[in-house]
Amino acid sequence: MWVGKVIGTLVATPKDTSLTGSKLLIVQPFTFVHQVREPIVAVDTIGAGTGETVLVVEGSSARLVTGKPNAAVDAAIVGIIDSMEINNGLIEE
Repeated sequence: MWVGKVIGTLVATPKDTSLTGSKLLIVQPFTFVHQVREPIVAVDTIGAGTGETVLVVEGSSARLVTGKPNAAVDAAIVGIIDSMEINNGLIEE
């Protein structure tokens, strides 16, 4: 699992039928050290929106949480984060 911010939405009218009815959001992963990760498209399973901080799962966990274990899904939003506390002194650089 990882944490990110929803930075946009994605609309794809022609798509794999396993994605029909799925809301697709663009999520920018948080980085806590000097690393860079590109934004990822994730299926929204809980009603997240742009600007919200979310919890994301990838791989087989993402497919299972959608209820379609054979779906063409690599990432799924499974939680909206209300608050987060980070002790910067414990982050290794």
